[in-house]
Order: sequence, then C-alpha cells, then structure tokens
Amino acid sequence: MTGLVDIHCHGAAGAELGDTTEGSLAAAGHHAAHGTERLVASLVSAPADDLVARVMTLAPLVADGTLAGIHLEGPFLALGRRGAHDPAALADPDPALVERLVEAVALAGAPDALRHMTFAPELPGADDLVRVLVEHGIRPSVGHTEADAARTARTLATVADLQGAPALVTHLFNGMPPMHHRAGGPVAAALAAAARGDAVVELIADGVHVASEVVRMVFETVGPHALVLVSDAMAATGLGDGRYRLGGLEVEVTDGTARTTDTGSIAGGTSTLADCVRWCVEVVGLPQDDVLAAATTTPLRALGLTA
Repeated sequence: MTGLVDIHCHGAAGAELGDTTEGSLAAAGHHAAHGTERLVASLVSAPADDLVARVMTLAPLVADGTLAGIHLEGPFLALGRRGAHDPAALADPDPALVERLVEAVALAGAPDALRHMTFAPELPGADDLVRVLVEHGIRPSVGHTEADAARTARTLATVADLQGAPALVTHLFNGMPPMHHRAGGPVAAALAAAARGDAVVELIADGVHVASEVVRMVFETVGPHALVLVSDAMAATGLGDGRYRLGGLEVEVTDGTARTTDTGSIAGGTSTLADCVRWCVEVVGLPQDDVLAAATTTPLRALGLTA
C-alpha cells in the first residue's frame, strides 16, 4: 500500500522522531517501507530549548524531502487532558516560543517546516497564539483540551476564518472530555464544524484508540473529506512489547498497546497508517475509496500541501 500521508507520527523502529538524525531517518524509513509516502514528524511537549533542538534536527529532513513537515503537539496543552505528555513540560500559550521555533527551522534551511500545532483553546493567551500561528502559515489544531463546546466552536470558527481553510482537530475523542448528551464538549463542536466544512478531524483508527462503531459514525457523519486518518505511531512501531520512552515519559507496550507507566494513559500507537487503513476496511467495513481519501488527499488538503 503506497501513497499514504501521515500527518501525526512520533516514531518507529525504536526511535523517536527529532531525537537524533540517525533515529529520525530510521523511523521515517520504517513508515516509508510500509506505504507512507509523506510523513509529518510529531513532537511531544518538551522544554523550549529541547523543542528548538528537535526542530533543528528535523528541519534538514524536511528540506531534503524525507519528511513533509513538523507537527508540534504541545506544549500548550491542558494539564487534565495531557495524556502521554510530561506535565512538567506544559505551559500557557507563548507566541514568543513560536517565533523562536520559526526562526530555528529557517536557520536550518526549512522555513516552512512547521505545519501544524496542537493547543488547548481554553488556556490564557490562546487567541494570540492562533493569530501568530496563522501569520506563519502554521495550522492551529485544537486538542488535549478541557474546553467546552462553545469555546471549541468559537476557536474553530476563528481559525477557519483567519486562515481561509478548515481548522484542524487533533485525534478526535482522545485527549478531550467524552461527549455527553447534556455536555457535548469539544467532540460535539468538532463534529458539527467538520460536517459544515469548517474543520477537519484526525482519527487514530488502529483498533485501540477509538471503537470501530465510533470510527464508522464519524465517517458517515462528516465524510472522508473532513476526516484524516493518522497513526500517532511511537517508537515501538515495528518492534514489539517492552519498555520505551515518549518524550520525557516511560512507556510500557503490552499486546501492542502503549501506556505510560505512571498514569496508564495511552501513549501513542504502534501501528503504521497502512495498518489503520486495513483495519478500517477489513474490520470496520468502510468503503476502501473513502478510507484511502482520508489517508491521502484529505491530509494533504488539511495542511495545505500540494499533491
């Protein structure tokens, strides 16, 4: 299976993207060998100096075409919905850090390397962050959030208006409150925005993160043109059960499911995007053309990338 586009991936083959050049090449190579034609490297929350170092490691790989870009998953995330992010690394939105990261990738020869950034819209300074991200051509992505439906809806509408393209939502359902019929939260707001064309939602369709009936519901509610399949793969991908690290946290993989050893939170995936595509077709029973659209053309459009 070739031609797939994964816009949310942390690593593979025992390596975390951004840690070292050699490890990043090994991780990217593993995904390429399993059908991912274009890969965006995701970085978990980390102190500012560490993030700068990691984007400077990855930027040359964007410049030479090994990677399609960099995704900053944090550090501007809600503490209560941090998932597998180190709580010590979280911070309130800081446009100055964005400016510093933009300067770093430019110095490393890849001025357009930063493709999207996940943030919690309820945090102080989030509105200013959105404006700075859009100014630099970085797609804001709502995620790891405690925001209510109203706050989420306002942010998604603002992002779509400012950038003239649908807003992104990072791995819908994961890293946010579950939808309740008396409090729809970010899930309800994101689905409504996606259904009317103002948002594109990520889904980790690996058989672990989201139930098959929920994956089917999202496909049938918003359609494959408002939905991006992502792997959220971490270093254990391509290997097996055992102890690994994701950012500053220790992770235990058991029966293919990665969880942090401190809180038991799911810590990324261990599947490639091709695995997710097969699961959607063979287990969920979705039309292959719809699934492939969500793993090829929609992610390209979501980040404003050319085919």
